[in-house]
Amino acid sequence: MQPPAKHLPAEERRAVTVETVIELAGEQNPSDITTSAIARRMGLTQGALFRHFPNKEAIIGEVMEWVAERLLNRIDKAARAHASPLAALEAMFLAHVDFVAEHPGIPRMLFGELQRAGETAPKRMVRTLICRYGERLGRLIDQGKESGELDDRLDPEAATTLFIGTIQGLVMQSMLAGDVQRIRREAPRVFGVYRRGIRRKP
Repeated sequence: MQPPAKHLPAEERRAVTVETVIELAGEQNPSDITTSAIARRMGLTQGALFRHFPNKEAIIGEVMEWVAERLLNRIDKAARAHASPLAALEAMFLAHVDFVAEHPGIPRMLFGELQRAGETAPKRMVRTLICRYGERLGRLIDQGKESGELDDRLDPEAATTLFIGTIQGLVMQSMLAGDVQRIRREAPRVFGVYRRGIRRKP
């Protein structure tokens, strides 16, 4: 059995803090999450929380770092399971969708950070995540064109933007519908449309 949060080692305490914030973001507006709410959910005082994080922005930064590491690892693992670039792209798409369905608070936090005015460390992390994600897609698209699997006239930058934007659209629709699992149901059909647009025609 996992020990109470107040008795965890520092590294585990930080990990539990991240999980707590993601849970809270799935239940309420992420911008309304306070350090007192985080501490209360963990059974801690704010003072105990601040021994590990100087402020709320540092906590959000840790969450963004966790998201980037887990999401990129998830899509990399999915892509490596397929020799075909097109099959790898589909596996990445579905792995990303599963990640969102498992952690519905994450897209709410990501969208919230991108809408904030000014420059913040979490906002920079989100942009870096999107950039690193795009680089992976670009490499696969180039490989698909070279192998003859994808249309040789395909614009890699546009195809990358459409891939990421399609997932974002699915996320937004599931949030509007109040049904996060909708994204899993819709994803295969939606990727089918994307696949028809990028693959090489007979």
